[in-house]
Order: sequence, then structure tokens, then C-alpha cells
Amino acid sequence: MMSDHYQQGKHVLYAENVIKVYGAKIVLADIDLAVSRGEFVTMVGPSGCGKSTLLRLILGQEQQSSGTLIIDGEAIEHPDERRGVVYQKYSLFPHLTVFDNVRLGPQFTRNPWRRFVERKIVRDEAMKFIDKVGLTEHASKFPAQLSGGQQQRVAIAQALIMRPAVLLMDEPYGALDPFTREELQEFLLQLWEETKMTIFFVTHDLEEALYLGSRLIGISQFYFEGKDMKARARGARVVVDLDLGRGRKTPATKATREFGESVRFVRHECFTPGISMRVIDLPLRHPDSFITLDAEQRGEK
Repeated sequence: MMSDHYQQGKHVLYAENVIKVYGAKIVLADIDLAVSRGEFVTMVGPSGCGKSTLLRLILGQEQQSSGTLIIDGEAIEHPDERRGVVYQKYSLFPHLTVFDNVRLGPQFTRNPWRRFVERKIVRDEAMKFIDKVGLTEHASKFPAQLSGGQQQRVAIAQALIMRPAVLLMDEPYGALDPFTREELQEFLLQLWEETKMTIFFVTHDLEEALYLGSRLIGISQFYFEGKDMKARARGARVVVDLDLGRGRKTPATKATREFGESVRFVRHECFTPGISMRVIDLPLRHPDSFITLDAEQRGEK
């Protein structure tokens, strides 16, 4: 049963008390998260804290051990068209052209008769999204003929053509050189501005997270519950949740004093093992932030 934090129509993605356990190990503990439609959420956290695990739960590749996890008002049970995903390693078939790679999704999800009847619609859709990611002149090329940045654009077009409610991105720029990475950051911001889509972007790069996101969440196991500061955390939870604003940033933003202070703040609160804050004092500052705690977790028992 969900609490009154969830607002149908507003929150496209919602998690409450989500716990993920592998054997005897709790990886994620009490994840509480409400994401409004059109938000660009970036997620950071220490290595091994469970960022990719949470992404797999949202995608539906794995199921939570307990708790509520829904998208567009329905429980997440398996991967479907409501979520697109872009990984660091490109999900492209090397023997297919850019055009054929992009139209693959719609072909797979249609029965043979519908595929035949709507073949021109699918072709036009594929070219529309290839054009949107700036690769019209490369439509007949194979992945091996493209640069890393161009291949990642194809992967984004693959996801967008399915019109997902949420676009999930797992370290998508991690393998790219700095110049290409910055170029694709600008491309993604422009795409987000044009499409108003909801993006959930996982990265290990704090600057990238603060620059791209309209909202930054940090998950970490560096916190404590109750009264005992030495008590071992049960697993990672959301420890930082910041409203970064939906206004378009420029590369010059990264050189400002405020931006540098934000980087240091998130690093201190989320990545420093010696810093363990009580759950009731965590910097959850986004308007959609919430946290569900029992009396013992709050330190009342």
C-alpha cells in the first residue's frame, strides 16, 4: 500500500521502501523516490553501492525483494516499451546499418501482418529519429564505420523510437574521450529540451551529474539510523536529493564558484566513508523528496 506521497499523473516513476537483497546481503535499503514527468534525474554514488542494481529494478530486469516500484501507475514486473535503455556498451548489431538498427525495435514489437502493413510508417519513423540525432547522412553505414559518439547517438535513437515513458542511461558516456563526451552532453540537453522526456541518467562523474541534471540524487551506504552512529548501515539509500532547476545550462556553468561548491558538497555527503549522517538529517531538498522511517530508524526507540 502506497503512502500519500505518490501523485498519479505527476509522478511517472515511484519507489517506496524498495529493498533489494542478494542472499544475506542487503544492497538497497528503503529506496524512496518520486520522479515527476519531464525531469532529468542524474544518479551518483560510491562504486558498488547499487546504482546499476536500482536501474535494473526500474528496467524490470530484476525484481525488488520488497517495497513498491511503479511506472505510469503500474507495478514494474518485466522490461517493456515504457522504459528505453542506453548502456555504455552500444546495443548495436554490427551486421545491420544505422537505419536497420533503429527500426529494429518497432519490427520486433509488431506481429507479421502489422509489420507488413505499417512498414512505410516504421521506415519514416526510423529516419525521423536518425535525423533527430543528427545522423541522416550516415543512415546506410554500419556501426564499424561510425565513431564512438555516433554509435552512441544510434543507441539513443534506438531507444527513442519506442517512445518510452522513461529513458534510462547507464554510464552512457563513460568510454568516450572528453571532447566527444562534452559534445554528447550538449546533444542530450538539447534533445531533452526538445522532447520534454523523462531521463534517469547514472554516472560516476559528479560534474557530469550536476551539469546535466535538473535533479541529482546520490545513493550511499554512508549513513546511520536510530541513535547509534556506529551502527552499520543496512544497505544503500537515497542520501542526497537536490533540485538543480530545469533551466538550460551552458559549459561556462562548470567554471563557476557555485558549481564547484556543489561538487564538493555532493562528494562530502555521498562519497566520504567517515561521514555518516542520521537519516532524519539527510539533505533531501527536492520538492518531490520524501523518506519513510519507522520509530526505531528515527531514533525514538
